[in-house]
Amino acid sequence: MLTQALCEIITATRFESLGAECVKRVKQAIKDGVAVAMAGSRERPIGILAAHVKSLGGKRAATVWGAGYRTSPVHAAYVNGAATHVLDFEPMWLPPTHAVSPVVPAAFALAEARGIDGREVVTAVAKGLEMQGRVQYAANQFKPEKLRFHPPGIAGVLGAAVTAAHLLELDRDGLAHALGLAASRAGSLLANIGSMTKSTHCGYAGASGVDAALLASRGFTAHPAVFEAPRGFIATFYPDDFDRDRLLAYGKPFRVVDPGLAIKCFPSQFATHWAITAGLELHPQIVDPDAIARVEIRTPVMQYCDRPAPRDGHEGKFSFQYAAAAALLDGRVTIATFSDARRFRCDMEALLPKIELVQDPAIPGEWVGMEVTISIGMRDGSRLEASCRGPRGAWGQPALADGEHEVKLRDCLGRALEARRIAGVLKRLDALETQSAREVAALMAALGGGTSRRGAAE
Repeated sequence: MLTQALCEIITATRFESLGAECVKRVKQAIKDGVAVAMAGSRERPIGILAAHVKSLGGKRAATVWGAGYRTSPVHAAYVNGAATHVLDFEPMWLPPTHAVSPVVPAAFALAEARGIDGREVVTAVAKGLEMQGRVQYAANQFKPEKLRFHPPGIAGVLGAAVTAAHLLELDRDGLAHALGLAASRAGSLLANIGSMTKSTHCGYAGASGVDAALLASRGFTAHPAVFEAPRGFIATFYPDDFDRDRLLAYGKPFRVVDPGLAIKCFPSQFATHWAITAGLELHPQIVDPDAIARVEIRTPVMQYCDRPAPRDGHEGKFSFQYAAAAALLDGRVTIATFSDARRFRCDMEALLPKIELVQDPAIPGEWVGMEVTISIGMRDGSRLEASCRGPRGAWGQPALADGEHEVKLRDCLGRALEARRIAGVLKRLDALETQSAREVAALMAALGGGTSRRGAAE
């Protein structure tokens, strides 16, 4: 049976199975996820969610990052997963999903609660990332416009269950039940993209995966063949196109290695990075924004990124028009770009009505092969134009250097941690596979006690 065969492969995967390159990439993903989550913990949606979860009570076993309290592993995974995704700044995967936010918080929540060392955290995250990557690859989910659900809510809950199952040392049958439970928690509506709810897709996936594995560890059962069962996971979510051999190629190679992950340079929906990159190229040529007569942005068909007048800064993360306008006006795109203060500034209000979005079905909508072009007509009759076929860090494009990534990490961590703590956090994350259970707990304590020095609307 498919589910049993897959669970056999997963449970046989140990740290020694990963290889040096996989470990390196997994630690990079963990560092990025933790840093982005700390910055995300300062955002209003996460403040609301953290206060809500605190009011529910729960055993003080796992840290809510940046919030100064501990709760159950399930609830910690929920809030920290949402914090990892709320900025839309964690690594992107191919096919598209947000694989880091459901599994990294889940792994640390259970490790802290159960006294587990960093080597097993790295292994658990690697296994959970691979699960999500394999599901998306097997389902041929390369075209964002054709997605029926937001991927973290489907693949993410399975990835979190695999991560938690490793840390709980579930055997093949226990993992099968955990996946069966997790599959019944899957789901996330694309209509909520642009709202606060989108970040909870990742948080809920992580929490549900942890909860499923914990239940399975107590003997709670589910369908033992949930993938291939009639009305099971594949039939429900991917009825038209699912390659079972791709799923069973789990770890051959690990998809965190090939094709790898893309480290985001900007805190917004990944497709907008093409428009941002083109806009940044044009920015130095625009001396006076008032001299712009009209702007045309030509993109693939991606209706969810067609938002000519975002309702707030947060929705601007999912707008080709707003992201491009910010790049053209400011020459940089940062966390503060997507604040309400920036969204409603006079120059933005003046430029957005001049932008026309043309979605061309002839342009591929996959991350590889996609192109976005910005053409600007100036009042004096001159024209400016720039195209992007892939932002820095994307597949087939120049990778970010370690030093460039560290700038991002330090900036994100610095939004919730005092400067003196940042070096210590990065040092522990760099050597995570050597950290004892006590040292992992110390890392979590450092992440929990942060106080904001810079607001989200900076």
